[in-house]
Amino acid sequence: MKLRSRGAAILAAVAVATGGTAVAILPMATSSAAVNCSALTAWAEGRSYTAGQQVSYNGRAYQALTTHTAWAGTNWNPAATPALWRDLDSCGGTTPTTPPVTTPPTTRPPTTPPTTPPTTPPTSTPPTTPPVTTPPPVGQLPKHFITGYWHNFVNGSANLRLRDVPDKYGLIAVAFGDRTDVPGRVGFHIDPALSSALGGYSAADLKADIATLHSRGKRVVLSIGGETGTISVPNAAAGEAFTNSLYSLMREYGFDGVDIDLENGSSFNTDAMAGALRALRNLVGPNLIITMAPQTLDMYTTSSSYFALALKIKDILTVVHTQFYNSGAMDGCGGKVVTQGTVDFITTQVCKQIEGGLRPDQIAIGVPATSRAAGGGYLSPALVNAALTCLTRGVCGDNWKPPTTYPGIRGAMTWSINWDVATGNGWADTVAPHVSNLP
Repeated sequence: MKLRSRGAAILAAVAVATGGTAVAILPMATSSAAVNCSALTAWAEGRSYTAGQQVSYNGRAYQALTTHTAWAGTNWNPAATPALWRDLDSCGGTTPTTPPVTTPPTTRPPTTPPTTPPTTPPTSTPPTTPPVTTPPPVGQLPKHFITGYWHNFVNGSANLRLRDVPDKYGLIAVAFGDRTDVPGRVGFHIDPALSSALGGYSAADLKADIATLHSRGKRVVLSIGGETGTISVPNAAAGEAFTNSLYSLMREYGFDGVDIDLENGSSFNTDAMAGALRALRNLVGPNLIITMAPQTLDMYTTSSSYFALALKIKDILTVVHTQFYNSGAMDGCGGKVVTQGTVDFITTQVCKQIEGGLRPDQIAIGVPATSRAAGGGYLSPALVNAALTCLTRGVCGDNWKPPTTYPGIRGAMTWSINWDVATGNGWADTVAPHVSNLP
């Protein structure tokens, strides 16, 4: 994982990432005198710290760069997390005073910190969605790729070790993160039934498999939610727990990012979730992958829960792969009424999302791998390819034709890898080559 540099650039990024929340911009210590640690509280796991707070740890004094909670088991001690703490000096001497809190600048910070922190920050409020002219880094993902979900449970499809995912998938979403007793906090464990079905499969095995996939050029994200998932982020406090726990899981397992698959739209507050994801991006850096898997209804209008969230984090969002199934009939682009399981359903819904403000490179189409994988909306891999050809090249046959072509579309997602493997890999074998040859 890449952490941002220390100093003003980190703190400005935190302020932008948390939607304009004031964060102390702390100049580097100029005195060479050691710090009097007797006046400081010793750092400890499980405690919450505010920006500017000073603590002692292993004979040195540190100052918090941002408000956070040091969750037990995360090893977020000051010496190990320069993105969270500034090293003041060794213990002894006088205790430094805490600089005043200043308002962060509205512009996005440079990657390399300036030589001196800004002295006169502007007074305007940071925009909810900073303007973007070019796509941000996306965790070294290719221009076009297919995404698949890997089951961390047993459901009648194929039981797979993660390293045995077919090579055609560029992005793998591990399904799913677990709810804990702390609102917003995400946990993860290997499902005992899956471990038994695989003859023993441990957390250590999964970590090794993620490293193996990385060596093959693949990226792996942790998916949060699912049909029965009950993780919720209703407020800023839950958002902080969400950020801290995800960052801990990423460090522990090697996940490259997070997939938001909360299928109850009321399970998150848009502002709280946007702030949580921006804070996570600040901790991880520009290679963080953020994906979403909303149901079609959740992307129906720009005021829908997921669509509103996608627009709020558009500058750091990697891709939205909407579930174009289990939807029934819906209005598509231009008011056309379309039925799920058709090429027109996919093309008109994608058109609506682009007209609503998402970039084509932030969109992939989500479909079931087999008719057994969803309650409705299955269409054959050949028709999936036809929809992609229509959207990217304007070759639509007798189907509805979009007002323009969208060659930047990222590709396709399927629920799921396990279902596809169980039926002979027909989905990936058909769709992956087509996606790789998109313009």
